[in-house]
Amino acid sequence: MTEHPDLAGLQRRLAEFAAARHWQPFHTPKNLASALSVEAAELLEIFQWLTPEQSTAVMSDPTTAHRVTDEVADVLAYLLQFCQVLNIDPLAALAAKIERNEGRFPVPGAEGTT
Repeated sequence: MTEHPDLAGLQRRLAEFAAARHWQPFHTPKNLASALSVEAAELLEIFQWLTPEQSTAVMSDPTTAHRVTDEVADVLAYLLQFCQVLNIDPLAALAAKIERNEGRFPVPGAEGTT
Protein backbone atom coordinates (compact mmCIF):
# COMPACT_ATOMS: atom_id res chain seq x y z
CA MET A 1 0.00 0.00 0.00
CA THR A 2 1.28 3.47 -0.89
CA GLU A 3 1.60 5.86 2.01
CA HIS A 4 -0.25 9.13 1.43
CA PRO A 5 1.71 12.32 2.02
CA ASP A 6 0.37 14.85 4.52
CA LEU A 7 -0.96 18.26 3.46
CA ALA A 8 1.98 20.14 4.94
CA GLY A 9 4.38 17.92 3.00
CA LEU A 10 2.48 18.51 -0.22
CA GLN A 11 2.43 22.25 0.39
CA ARG A 12 6.18 22.16 1.01
CA ARG A 13 6.79 20.25 -2.25
CA LEU A 14 4.61 22.71 -4.18
CA ALA A 15 6.49 25.66 -2.65
CA GLU A 16 9.85 24.08 -3.49
CA PHE A 17 8.67 23.35 -7.04
CA ALA A 18 7.60 26.98 -7.53
CA ALA A 19 10.73 28.37 -5.87
CA ALA A 20 13.03 26.31 -8.10
CA ARG A 21 11.35 27.89 -11.12
CA HIS A 22 11.23 31.42 -9.61
CA TRP A 23 7.43 31.47 -9.78
CA GLN A 24 6.80 32.95 -6.31
CA PRO A 25 6.25 36.51 -7.61
CA PHE A 26 3.34 35.20 -9.66
CA HIS A 27 1.79 33.20 -6.83
CA THR A 28 -0.30 36.04 -5.44
CA PRO A 29 -3.68 35.31 -3.87
CA LYS A 30 -5.41 36.81 -6.93
CA ASN A 31 -3.42 34.75 -9.43
CA LEU A 32 -3.79 31.54 -7.43
CA ALA A 33 -7.55 32.08 -7.04
CA SER A 34 -7.79 32.66 -10.79
CA ALA A 35 -5.77 29.53 -11.56
CA LEU A 36 -7.91 27.54 -9.13
CA SER A 37 -11.04 28.71 -10.92
CA VAL A 38 -9.61 27.77 -14.32
CA GLU A 39 -8.66 24.28 -13.14
CA ALA A 40 -12.10 23.78 -11.56
CA ALA A 41 -13.64 24.78 -14.89
CA GLU A 42 -11.43 22.23 -16.67
CA LEU A 43 -12.76 19.58 -14.29
CA LEU A 44 -16.32 20.70 -15.00
CA GLU A 45 -15.68 20.57 -18.75
CA ILE A 46 -15.19 16.79 -18.55
CA PHE A 47 -18.73 16.42 -17.17
CA GLN A 48 -20.38 19.20 -19.18
CA TRP A 49 -22.52 17.14 -21.55
CA LEU A 50 -22.76 13.88 -19.63
CA THR A 51 -26.04 12.53 -18.32
CA PRO A 52 -26.23 11.95 -14.56
CA GLU A 53 -25.74 8.24 -15.22
CA GLN A 54 -22.69 8.82 -17.41
CA SER A 55 -21.19 11.17 -14.84
CA THR A 56 -21.38 8.56 -12.08
CA ALA A 57 -19.60 6.05 -14.33
CA VAL A 58 -16.86 8.43 -15.48
CA MET A 59 -14.09 6.60 -13.63
CA SER A 60 -14.81 3.33 -15.43
CA ASP A 61 -13.14 4.66 -18.60
CA PRO A 62 -9.36 4.74 -18.00
CA THR A 63 -8.73 7.72 -20.29
CA THR A 64 -11.47 9.83 -18.73
CA ALA A 65 -10.53 8.66 -15.24
CA HIS A 66 -6.97 9.85 -15.85
CA ARG A 67 -8.24 13.27 -17.00
CA VAL A 68 -10.51 13.60 -13.94
CA THR A 69 -7.69 12.59 -11.60
CA ASP A 70 -5.29 15.09 -13.19
CA GLU A 71 -7.80 17.93 -12.91
CA VAL A 72 -8.54 17.05 -9.28
CA ALA A 73 -4.79 17.20 -8.62
CA ASP A 74 -4.54 20.59 -10.34
CA VAL A 75 -7.45 21.99 -8.31
CA LEU A 76 -5.98 20.69 -5.06
CA ALA A 77 -2.49 21.97 -5.91
CA TYR A 78 -3.72 25.50 -6.49
CA LEU A 79 -5.96 25.38 -3.41
CA LEU A 80 -3.05 24.26 -1.23
CA GLN A 81 -0.80 26.98 -2.66
CA PHE A 82 -3.55 29.57 -2.13
CA CYS A 83 -3.95 28.46 1.50
CA GLN A 84 -0.21 28.58 2.08
CA VAL A 85 0.13 32.12 0.68
CA LEU A 86 -2.72 33.36 2.90
CA ASN A 87 -1.71 31.23 5.91
CA ILE A 88 -5.01 29.33 5.96
CA ASP A 89 -5.10 25.87 7.51
CA PRO A 90 -7.37 24.09 4.97
CA LEU A 91 -8.31 21.25 7.32
CA ALA A 92 -9.19 23.65 10.16
CA ALA A 93 -11.15 25.83 7.73
CA LEU A 94 -13.11 22.80 6.51
CA ALA A 95 -13.79 21.53 10.04
CA ALA A 96 -15.07 24.98 11.07
CA LYS A 97 -17.28 25.21 7.97
CA ILE A 98 -18.78 21.76 8.58
CA GLU A 99 -19.54 22.75 12.17
CA ARG A 100 -21.26 25.97 11.03
CA ASN A 101 -23.26 24.05 8.40
CA GLU A 102 -24.38 21.50 10.98
CA GLY A 103 -25.88 24.39 12.94
CA ARG A 104 -27.37 26.06 9.88
CA PHE A 105 -28.82 22.90 8.38
CA PRO A 106 -30.06 20.58 11.14
CA VAL A 107 -31.07 17.03 10.31
CA PRO A 108 -34.75 17.03 9.23
CA GLY A 109 -36.94 15.53 11.89
CA ALA A 110 -34.30 15.86 14.61
CA GLU A 111 -35.49 17.10 17.97
CA GLY A 112 -36.15 20.82 17.84
CA THR A 113 -36.36 21.01 14.02
CA THR A 114 -39.23 21.11 11.63
